[in-house]
Amino acid sequence: MGSFLKESLVELVGEVVLKVIACLTVGGLALAFVWGWERSPLVTGGLGGALLAFLGYGGWELVRPARPGRRGRLAGVAAATFAVAALLVAYAWSCKCS
Repeated sequence: MGSFLKESLVELVGEVVLKVIACLTVGGLALAFVWGWERSPLVTGGLGGALLAFLGYGGWELVRPARPGRRGRLAGVAAATFAVAALLVAYAWSCKCS
């Protein structure tokens, strides 16, 4: 019974930590976007578009059919970035900070 309680507690703490990180990340990105938009809307929009294109490339790399040969480093980084962003979005979705 003790190991079940310990495992449940560790899982609960892990969920809380992930939610806090997700909410802080969303809040930090929103603040960075507002700050950047006040300084230069053109640069902020360009960087936001580039980030969305990079995430889109990472998502495409995850779902496209496998091809023979080695995957490039950029493709691996884009896929990992997309996976982390998807995880943060999933946790931030339940965040009541908006």
